[in-house]
Order: sequence, then C-alpha cells, then structure tokens
Amino acid sequence: MCAPKPTSRFIFSTLILLLLLGSFITITSSESSKANDDVDDMEGIEELMALDEEDELQEQPPPEGVHHDKPSEAEVLSKAQRIVLELNTDSTKRVIDENEYVLVLGYAPWCARSAELMPRFAEAANSLKDLGSSLLMAKLDAERYPKAATVLGIKGFPTLLLFVNGTSQPYSGGFSSEEIVIWTRKKTGVPVVRISTVAEAIEFIKQHLMFAVGLFQKFEGPDYDEFVEAATSDNEIQFVETSSTEVANVLSPDIKPTDRFVGLVKSEPEKYTTFEDTFKKEKILQFLDHNKFPLVTVLTELNSARVYSSPNKLQVYVFAEADDFKELLEHFQDVARKFRTEIMFVFVDIREDNLAKPFLTLFGLEESDKTLVTAFNYKRGSKYLLQSDLTPKNIEEFCLGLVQSTFSPYYKSQPIPENKDASIQIIVGKTFDDLVLRSPKNILLEVHTPWCMTCETTSKQIEKLAKHFKGLESLVFARIDASANEHPELQVDDYPTLLFYPAGNKSKPIKFSTKSSLKDLAVLINNHIKGSQDHTTKDEL
Repeated sequence: MCAPKPTSRFIFSTLILLLLLGSFITITSSESSKANDDVDDMEGIEELMALDEEDELQEQPPPEGVHHDKPSEAEVLSKAQRIVLELNTDSTKRVIDENEYVLVLGYAPWCARSAELMPRFAEAANSLKDLGSSLLMAKLDAERYPKAATVLGIKGFPTLLLFVNGTSQPYSGGFSSEEIVIWTRKKTGVPVVRISTVAEAIEFIKQHLMFAVGLFQKFEGPDYDEFVEAATSDNEIQFVETSSTEVANVLSPDIKPTDRFVGLVKSEPEKYTTFEDTFKKEKILQFLDHNKFPLVTVLTELNSARVYSSPNKLQVYVFAEADDFKELLEHFQDVARKFRTEIMFVFVDIREDNLAKPFLTLFGLEESDKTLVTAFNYKRGSKYLLQSDLTPKNIEEFCLGLVQSTFSPYYKSQPIPENKDASIQIIVGKTFDDLVLRSPKNILLEVHTPWCMTCETTSKQIEKLAKHFKGLESLVFARIDASANEHPELQVDDYPTLLFYPAGNKSKPIKFSTKSSLKDLAVLINNHIKGSQDHTTKDEL
C-alpha cells in the first residue's frame, strides 16, 4: 500500500507544522581540527576586546577642529556583528557556564534562512548592549563544529537557544531584531519598561513599532500585578508602564482621565486600541492576541509562525500580485474592521511559491496567477473559496457566511468527464453525489492517486473484474482520483482503496482488501449483491 493521503483536517495540521518547521534541516558536516578551534576562540575574544577599546575611543571627544562623519548603515551593522561572540568546540561549554544569560544562534554557512537571520541577530545584540543588558549573544557554525552543536541540542538551521545559568530553553519569539530584543529582555528579567518623562516616551516611540502601554497611579495592587504577569507571559509585545498621565498621552494620545489604563499601540491604520475588559492576565493576553496584527497581515517567512499560531483560527487569505493587491487593500481593510474579532485577514503574494503554493494546492489552483480569495477554518478543518467577483459587497457577504457557518466548504473537483459506454465510470467531486450516493445500483469504487506505486496493480484487477461482470445491470465499477477530487463523504486514509456501496445502503460503504486475489474479490462482490433480482451469479472466473 502507498503512504496514506491526509484527510482535510490532517492536511491543515501538517501544513502548519511544515511551515513552522520549514527553517530546520538536518545537520551534516565534518569536524574541524582542534587547532582551528583554539585559534577561532582567541579571535572571538580578541574581537570583543577590540570592540570595547574602539567604543571607549569613540566616546572620547575628538580633537578640536576634527569632525567625525555619521557612521554608515554598513558600518553600524559591521560593529553589531562583532559584538556577537563566535563559539567553537572548546569555548562553547566555558562561555555558557561562565555567563548567566547566553543566547546562541546555531547556523550553517549555506543556509539561506541563517543568512537572513544573522544581520537581525547582530542588530539585536547591538541594541541589547546599548540597553545595558547582561545577556551575551553568541553564534555557532554547527556544520563546522558538529560536536558542540550536538551538545547544545542544535538539530536544524537556524536554531536559537537561550541558556540561563547553563540550562537551555527554546526561543519562541519573532525574528526581527526588535522582536529578538523584546523576547530576550522579558526572559532575562525585564518584562516591563518603566517610563517617567516625556523625553523618554518620545525616544521609546522612535524605537518600537508596537507596544502595550499601562498607566497606573501606583505600581502595585492586583490590577498592576495582572498587567505584569501578562507582560511576563507574552513573548512578542514590549510592555511599558508609567504613572504620569502626560507621559501616557504621548505614548497613546487621548487617554481619558482614569486611575488605570491599558492600551495597544501599532504603526497601522488602527493605531490605538484600548483595553476595556476586567484586569486579568488572560483577558489582557486575549486582547493583545486579537489586536496585535494589522487589519490585513502580509504573510512572510519571518512572521508565518505567528500567523499560523494565532488564536483566531478563522482566517481569510487573499492571493494576488503585490501591485494588484494595492488596489484591493482599502476594501479588505474596511471589511476587516467589521470582523476584526472574528476573522484574521492575510495577504499572500502569489508569486512567492514557498508561501502561496502549499495553500493553493489544497484548492487544486497551484498554477493560478489570478487574484483569489480563500478562507480556512482550522478548528473544523474546512476550506472555502470565493468564486464570485471581488466586490466589497461580495467580500463582506463571504465573511458573514463564514462567521455564521452558512457558506459551503470548498471541495476540489476535476471537470465532469464523458462516461458514455465506459466499462469503468470516472467519478469526480462534482458527480460523487449523483453517480455514487444517489445511484440505485451497487457501486464498486476504486480510490487511487497518480503518485501511488501500487495503484496500477489494483487498477488492472478492477478492469478484469469489470470485464468479467459485464452485462450485470445492478453493478457499476467506478474509480476516482483522490488527489484531484474531494467529497465530505469520501474519507480515505490510504491508497489504493476499494469501497463497495450496496444499492440499499450508501451511507456505510464496505471496504475490500486490495490484497485479495481476483477470485476472492469476485466472490466478495457476489456475496454483497446476492438477493438482487436482476443479476446472474458468477462464482468462478
């Protein structure tokens, strides 16, 4: 038997898992010599010492008449990269044992996602250094030093691990430099940043695109404790607190006079959102989960994990070219405002195959280059396709149908074939009801896929059986390609599969073993149609 074909629910779960784990691949490498390890270890430490000396020199005022130009972005990045310590086989254990907090990036030189993450990791290291963090940022070439990678538990690339007093915990934050900074500060004892002056607030806004702000008369009491607990539990959003209404209004304008306030600030059209529920950790976290994303989120490989793990499991996906979507964005934002607590809206650039095709394949539309609006209900394992024109009215009605469960799920189907005079009827998704479930005859259905290596053998047996039972009006032989056709009543776990639908009861098909001999299958068929009035029994081939 071939490998099982996933059910719809399994497909959704597997798709999410694959995309979440897409950045990890198996480590294969050779070990470098101990001599090189020692040299690299010294070079890494010398780089840190040189950087500290350089920083001290830069802090000294230049001689009179001498002016320093502002460093370029490349120079800033180069400086940031030198802050990150390069580990090797010998230094890894010592560095982790001698430092309270160490964030390690395991990478491979040839890994594209590692290359994308490296600059962000270095920028985060630079920011943390400026903030006075005691966290040490380090990286390990896991291909060059496989023994050290194995000891740390690095099994794919890139891998981020935080070591607290020698004990590791997996990284669970975002992958922008700001998100790395937020996550590490929370895990190393700074869940909330306190701001006391307007100047500090203005500077804070410049550095953060999204944050949660809390205004409290005193930094104590049950409501404040719930706020801090929420800040500690959340891994993505920077929390900031103040006791000054003036400062709070800089962070989140138009705050009404109150003794306590919590709000979310984003660099999006819906920039300020106020928390209006009871001050409980779970309520605050739920508020952030439902409001932290933009009205329409642009899916990228960096934020895909956050999107798929969103607590909102009803998600509308728009597949289009970026330029085409610009014309639709305002319409979708208007609709998103009406369903913001019920539906998450996501845009996927249809030209990004790695992001778009896994979804489009579920609809049999992987080769499409047209703008498509789809939806997934991950709780039910259902998918939906808007097949009418993309007008604001149709989009809103589509979403309303999703929320009210009145919009029918989408099932793939090939075009209806011509079956006239065929000894074996070809069934597709669109004809499954009429030709199988509503047929007054007995149906023997072969369920196959093109990629199934053993399906061909079963198909030949079915062809011989169809020839053998030719002329028996009460029996129909049929087959369906399950890779291109779906139906809610066709739930098959492996391929090939033979299902016998008795004329009198189509709701409970009988599964025949595909390992049975031709003669045994003929006997099974006769036994199940025995008693019919218009057939001739044939016990032997």
